[in-house]
Amino acid sequence: MTMPHHALDITLARPLTPAELHRATRTVPLAANHDATHLLAVVPAKTPGKALNRLRHQTARLLPVDVITTHYPDPNGQILLNVDFPPATHADLQAAADSAGQPLRLFLELALHRALARHAAEEADRLDRAVQHLLAHTTPPHLLAALGRALTHAPGVAPC
Repeated sequence: MTMPHHALDITLARPLTPAELHRATRTVPLAANHDATHLLAVVPAKTPGKALNRLRHQTARLLPVDVITTHYPDPNGQILLNVDFPPATHADLQAAADSAGQPLRLFLELALHRALARHAAEEADRLDRAVQHLLAHTTPPHLLAALGRALTHAPGVAPC
């Protein structure tokens, strides 16, 4: 049986120098974006979680890694995160999880879901207010036509 491979994204805390990128790619095959702040790797491992941990260990001394994520969602539509917190932050998070009576992983997962839901609600409210402001100065058909033109002329959007 062959080992599955997992595509992983590495977000760096700062841009890499060409020498750092060269040194790292000799250890782990990596693809860098235009400013070397974001890398992509393909890692063999039985599970995505093991791939994240393996890549973290392989790059710990070579790169200023901020966050490693799975590139593709799992069957449940989830992206896995691998964040290495400083010891003091980890201790604070563990204490908060303990006081909530939850394992640290579950505590962080729930906190992240709440933050994402709050952000989505705030963004929806912001857009609702912007649309109401626009509708105060035009008619719905004119606004819809303008939105259609903007979407079909937006960079990266293929015309219909």
